[in-house]
Amino acid sequence: MATIFAVASSSAPPLSHHAIRKTSVSNSFCFLSTSFDRRIVGYRRLTVAASPASESTVVDTEPLTKQDLIDYLASGCKPKDKWRIGTEHEKFGFELGSLRPLKYEQIAELLNGIAERFNWEKLMEGGNIIGLKQGKQSISLEPGGQFELSGAPLETLHQTCAEINSHLDQVRAVTKEMGIGFLGIGFQPKSERKDIPLMPKERYEIMNNYMPKVGSLGHDQMFRTCTVQVNLDFSSEADMIRKFRAGLALQPIATALFANSPFTEGKPNGFVSMRSHIWTDTDPDRTGMLPFVFEDSFGFEQYVDYALDVPMYFAYRKKRYIDCTRNTFRDFMAGKLHSIPGELPTLNDWENHLTTIFPEVRLKRYLEMRGADGGPRERLYALPAFWVGLLYDEVSLQRVSDLIADWTLEERQMLRNKVPVTGLKTPFRDGLLKRVAEVVLELAKDGLERRGFNESRYLDPLAEVVRTGVTPAERLLESYHRKWEQSIDHVFEELLY
Repeated sequence: MATIFAVASSSAPPLSHHAIRKTSVSNSFCFLSTSFDRRIVGYRRLTVAASPASESTVVDTEPLTKQDLIDYLASGCKPKDKWRIGTEHEKFGFELGSLRPLKYEQIAELLNGIAERFNWEKLMEGGNIIGLKQGKQSISLEPGGQFELSGAPLETLHQTCAEINSHLDQVRAVTKEMGIGFLGIGFQPKSERKDIPLMPKERYEIMNNYMPKVGSLGHDQMFRTCTVQVNLDFSSEADMIRKFRAGLALQPIATALFANSPFTEGKPNGFVSMRSHIWTDTDPDRTGMLPFVFEDSFGFEQYVDYALDVPMYFAYRKKRYIDCTRNTFRDFMAGKLHSIPGELPTLNDWENHLTTIFPEVRLKRYLEMRGADGGPRERLYALPAFWVGLLYDEVSLQRVSDLIADWTLEERQMLRNKVPVTGLKTPFRDGLLKRVAEVVLELAKDGLERRGFNESRYLDPLAEVVRTGVTPAERLLESYHRKWEQSIDHVFEELLY
């Protein structure tokens, strides 16, 4: 889910410059500062699923300051009764007969079919349909045609389950008439990169040209990976910090529990999570474990400092994406973009820029947990259940904070590097990561039970993984070598939605 500003109705009164006083973001709740307030006069806040870039959602009355960017992040703070769960998942489309990736024309037909049959609004770019929107949900296309649902912000995991089931049922209703299907896995198991078409979105053209300059696996990330992630809220700067640190430290455990990408071009690739490994050589400027999050000085300001120095991908002007990869957002703040010299950013530019940063946990006006491979339906529910149980319950969050308190930077990075290869069998301190995962999964279960919504059953798919230490990827490899007789084609049947 993404939070944007939308034009208020004509009857809505403008916010007063003095109605909201600036307070410390470390208080129980955070409020917009008066400087941020000035930027949203005549606007109301609206939470919606991710949409194409827009340049008309904010009106600036004066140049942005660094404090405005800090206040933007702080404005995401909300009381616990307003916390929501936003789940996103991607999947690979393929032709049922040939198993080839879908062409854009097939995806466009699918989007049009869903829109017309189930009353979704079409999202267009340059005359091409590139996504759909319905209420606070959206459907979008990743660079290689991966089909993504960005779910609405929901109160319970039961609602998340219903949303995912409804989406997959709608997709299947259209695809069964088209001879195509979708695959729940973390990395494209059969096709070569050259066989996957680039979707007709200008921002992806910019990324496609830029990726080879900063890493060797960026094109694989764009075209051949799928993930499931959950977006979660925080009540204060202090709450954000605890959740951010817990999320980063435990992200390798999530990677292991959901590891589901052991094949490349029809053969085992030596990883249980090829998708996770790919992020280690995609773009070091905008990925990774963010060691500074564990420093005593960390807060909204330090994340802003980090994001200011991440190279930009684009600015969006006059319904066009302008390549800005030679500059940082700090340059933009100073009016020093090579592509549009003298132009100054809006808060909408800042919001767009934050979507182009890809660490293991990402901060916007909420936190995104980004470490898991895509997978079958039951694991799409399990991922938000795992993190909600850990981060939305005070007791579990405190116990996680205590658990990771003495983990060193080197240990966290070691887990990040080794888990994509060895999963829960990764050595950690005096045992294996499996032992830590057992403790963490129990904390997640306890946290869900204390929520009182009878949600702990959504963790069931993870229980066997933790009990045995065998990841989903290793089970796929066992099938590949035994009952599939080393034919990758069977994975398309096994993991078909």
